[in-house]
Amino acid sequence: MNTRHEIAEEAVTDRIVYVRPVLVSDLPEEVQEQAGGLDQIYALHDTDGERLALVRDRKLAFMLARQNDLAPVSVH
Repeated sequence: MNTRHEIAEEAVTDRIVYVRPVLVSDLPEEVQEQAGGLDQIYALHDTDGERLALVRDRKLAFMLARQNDLAPVSVH
């Protein structure tokens, strides 16, 4: 049986997204072409490591996460 604390902790974990910088040169060519000359962009990943989105800057990554009721966490 789950306690109230365990349920709340699971809910928060399900909403976490990780924000990390990504070198455009490490991405597939078709994505590089869409990067508009940037050297680095930011990726949002779920807790399983699946990439959810790529955006041009860190601020936008955090805004996107929060607009989707997700809790962004920086990864270096």
